[in-house]
Amino acid sequence: MSGHHEGPNEQTHHHTHHHACANLFGCGDEKGTGIVREDIKDAAFDRRACDALLHMDEVDQETLDGYLSARGRWRRQFLQASTFMGALAAVEPWFAKLARAQPAPAASKQQARGQGRVHVVPSTKETVRLGVFDANLAPILTADSGDVISYTDTWSHFLNEMQPGVPIDTLANLRVSNPGKGPHSIIGPIAVNNAEPGDVLEIRYQRIRPYEWGAVFNNPGSLGTGLLPQDFMQGQVKYIDLDLRNMKGKFMPNISVPLKPFQGTLGLAPPDGYFEPLSPGVTSSVPPGPHAGNLDLSELSEGSTLYIPVWKAGALIYTGDSHAVQGDGEISLTALETRMKELRIQVILHKQKNFAWPVAETDSHWIIMGLDRDLNAAMAACARNAIKFLAARAKISELDAYALCSVAVSFRVTQVVDIVRGVHALIPKTIFASQLRREMTVV
Repeated sequence: MSGHHEGPNEQTHHHTHHHACANLFGCGDEKGTGIVREDIKDAAFDRRACDALLHMDEVDQETLDGYLSARGRWRRQFLQASTFMGALAAVEPWFAKLARAQPAPAASKQQARGQGRVHVVPSTKETVRLGVFDANLAPILTADSGDVISYTDTWSHFLNEMQPGVPIDTLANLRVSNPGKGPHSIIGPIAVNNAEPGDVLEIRYQRIRPYEWGAVFNNPGSLGTGLLPQDFMQGQVKYIDLDLRNMKGKFMPNISVPLKPFQGTLGLAPPDGYFEPLSPGVTSSVPPGPHAGNLDLSELSEGSTLYIPVWKAGALIYTGDSHAVQGDGEISLTALETRMKELRIQVILHKQKNFAWPVAETDSHWIIMGLDRDLNAAMAACARNAIKFLAARAKISELDAYALCSVAVSFRVTQVVDIVRGVHALIPKTIFASQLRREMTVV
């Protein structure tokens, strides 16, 4: 969602980290964690069966991982779960033999899933700030790698002032009365133990549950926000009831929009000098950048993963801007803005990967970003980043990666209303042979 008219510092706009493999992606020996326990997978599955398991849409992967890793009683439940066994029969019949093996050492369900402590963070006046990433604040908590953060009852825009029935003039006045700041209710910062510049923080979106209402609005044209302020001088806000059982929003009596909840803004403290700060250590929540932030990337829904470069000690996580659904471009200014009953993420720290930009991943795609004040420059940056990703991860020449992007990769406009425009490239995983696909880990 959009904001003020201050942008990145032009002299430092192309700030990057260089690496021997590619200036965007690290090439360390550390592999991705996958979605089943690596020790079990490597010992028991050949490559063909392992790949089939990793990409089975029918299996609840978190539940499966718990079955594979917990006490013997969980293994007995696993054998009794006919729906799992029916699905797993498609992988290899000898999977059942593995499930009947000796129980693993005693472990809690959380430990079995590589999950640490669960921190519950409600939105309060102590945990939320309006429209800024403030690195001067003491962390509201410090998490370890593997810990889970449960953000409960998140606030709507303007410190929860946006509620059904509030008119557009009130929302516009709230914006004008807070110059330079975004409308987002930003929770944070949350520090991560041992995080330091050059690391990458992996964010796994485990649960995203919105409230039963959303709002889409455009400010009056005089505020200059949105893609077409000159065309729509009159502001408007539409409050929409959300049917969470059927995951639809009733836009009008005869128009319903499928819901796809995601968090519009989640990022780390940005690098020094990339943005013009509002004051030392304080930056607007509006423009996205190498720290991620207000990416407005709708693919970051439940089950997806975001990898963010760490720029400051402790990483410092901030989030806000909850969305029920958004169209690529977000042209009027907003998505279907809402609150979250719960946003649950897991944070995993990867040491010294030296990324320059965030990367996202879903079950079906790797997603590469390009950001710039100029949309053409954002497109070019996205293309170059995608080419570097493919060359480094698929081990092909950049010339071949250029050609592959042209025939198999979709480039989409993420948003055009946040000062810094966004483009994202969707690289489909299915075009790669199974063995290569397993090797193409992000970190």
